[in-house]
Amino acid sequence: MTAPLRGGRTEVSVLEGTLGDPVEALREDAELDAAEEFPAASCARLDSFGLAAYYVPAEFGGKLDDHEILLRLLRTVARRDVSATVAHAKTYLGAAPVWVAGSPEQAADVAAVVLSARPVGWALSEPEHGADLLNGSCTATPRDGGYRLDGVKWPINNATRAVLLTVLARTGEHGGARGHSLFVFDKTLAADGTWRPMPKAPTHGIRGIDISGIEFSGAQLPPAARIGAEGTGVETVLRALQLTRTMCAALSLGAGEHALRLTARFVATRLIQRRPLIERPYPASILAQSAAQLAAVEAAALVGSRSIHSLTGEMSVTSAAVKALAPTLVDAMLAELAELLGARSFLTGVYEHGAFQKVRRDHQVVSIFDGSTPVNRAALIQQFPPLVRGFAQRGVDAEGLREAVAVGAPLRNMDVTALTLLSRRGSSLVQSLPELVASIGAQAAPIGLADHAHALCAVTERLHSLMADTRPAARPSMAAYELAAAYELCYAGAACLHLWATGEGRHRGERLWEDGLWVRAALRMLLARIADVLRIPKPAAAPGDDRIDGPLSLLIAEAAQTGAAVTPFGEPMSWPSGEPGGPRGR
Repeated sequence: MTAPLRGGRTEVSVLEGTLGDPVEALREDAELDAAEEFPAASCARLDSFGLAAYYVPAEFGGKLDDHEILLRLLRTVARRDVSATVAHAKTYLGAAPVWVAGSPEQAADVAAVVLSARPVGWALSEPEHGADLLNGSCTATPRDGGYRLDGVKWPINNATRAVLLTVLARTGEHGGARGHSLFVFDKTLAADGTWRPMPKAPTHGIRGIDISGIEFSGAQLPPAARIGAEGTGVETVLRALQLTRTMCAALSLGAGEHALRLTARFVATRLIQRRPLIERPYPASILAQSAAQLAAVEAAALVGSRSIHSLTGEMSVTSAAVKALAPTLVDAMLAELAELLGARSFLTGVYEHGAFQKVRRDHQVVSIFDGSTPVNRAALIQQFPPLVRGFAQRGVDAEGLREAVAVGAPLRNMDVTALTLLSRRGSSLVQSLPELVASIGAQAAPIGLADHAHALCAVTERLHSLMADTRPAARPSMAAYELAAAYELCYAGAACLHLWATGEGRHRGERLWEDGLWVRAALRMLLARIADVLRIPKPAAAPGDDRIDGPLSLLIAEAAQTGAAVTPFGEPMSWPSGEPGGPRGR
């Protein structure tokens, strides 16, 4: 088992060193973005580090035995450049269905490709059907003991660069849930003229990435190319998405951290009327609010990544909540930070080589990846009945939950057979909230924390009563989507409280943890957003709320200039000493 990621020469610190000078990287990334050029040099550095090994489970010769570590590694790349992360990590997404449902032989073959640093893609989307997986037009027709593959997949990440593609194709006459199957398509084995790449699609963000397509015309697939039994393609996709959706949070974490550091350096060094902006209440409040949003996303993502191993049967809930929450909060955070930067938030060559406008454009795609935000909220809505029942019964997998919230501790091996389309138990994290809040209220806690915890518990109780009155439907109401959005925020709040309760002792003396600073800020923010979503009055201010913004904003500004962590479980970032903003910050 890998050593915990707090201290020592860990994977993250080695990767950080491999990525090189972050200031020079800003310039390189800006040039590639302007030219819409693929980040080949960045991907080569990731290959030299051996990142692809973390996409392959240890049982198949890789290093993936802990999804928390993979989340941290991808975040480390994304806080430099979301585009490079999207380009490289697509291989993990493309290979995931094979880890979930492939034969040992298929897994070994795909692992060999991934470990050799050759890219893999996932061909799901089609021009006429988008995310509607049940009505695909791409067909796999039985022929000569195997299958004939025909049709178009577009837009697909790495469609042109990938050596292998996992392809969802219709094998039943009318499609539907049992009318599609998954296949591994190997370009090197396909006959000439049976497939052709489609041109790269211009994109608003991630401009240099291989977002293209592929057209199949009579491509012959052997029987061994099919992943799992015929007709199980959609089910396998949905199970694999429970892994990949959770890992997508790394893109949001990295983008949010990058934007927070950029803005905090500007606010700390920009002088208006001979005073730095950081001394003014509004900029300080925005920085603190943004740090709180990023901390909440971090808490939910860490618990979600660890739940892959310890609460596997609940991942249909966990992955949907994390995937919808992370880009939503980070997009909101980027919008608020843009106000502080003003014109510098969209100019391309003025401040830090226009890095902010790039990260904001790049991040917009995260809410679309692996099921859009509405798709994930619809998945939560379908599970309202077991969620309501589980909360009423306080159903909790206590052992699995303890493991999920013990950040940095060893994890059990993942059992992919435990991935289910619906969680029978609900969510142990959310359902344990009343007991956790009671324990916090019974002991000495930082000022205001118990008030926030009780308010979170009360609104979570209210939310479940509203969910109980909402029946799953093929076309959920807007009100149901709003309840799902509120549930994501409650999930994040429960994650924050659990991580504070289990980590407070280990992190004593760290400034973000003093007086519960980060968790109080995160809960205050989450409670306000829940009230907005549910259209209910905001809870009264807790004692000490008026003493959060100043200290937290100063900590973030200092960390942005020194490279220290900006979140409670974050990692330091290489940053040159001296004046980070330099002339560009003026």
